[in-house]
Amino acid sequence: MTQNAPAKTANKVTIYSSNLCGFCFRAKRLLDSKGVAYEEINVDQRNDLRQHMMQITGRRSVPQIIINGDAIGGCDELYLLDRQQKLDPLLVAS
Repeated sequence: MTQNAPAKTANKVTIYSSNLCGFCFRAKRLLDSKGVAYEEINVDQRNDLRQHMMQITGRRSVPQIIINGDAIGGCDELYLLDRQQKLDPLLVAS
């Protein structure tokens, strides 16, 4: 597990990812651009972590992003929330 720079908020963001996933890189780039700290859980060759991700999100594909305990989906859903101006409020919600 890795973590990026300190957050502007104390909210919990988790991203399940894979090293060879372009969508994972895009999702992390958006979060990085917003200065959001996140916990990254790499599921490469870790079936136990992928199974845990599937239990939480109901999905097998990566990335899977969880904000404050709510599974919001993958990269497309993250960017959609941003376009709809709904992502920032999620990131600063208490």
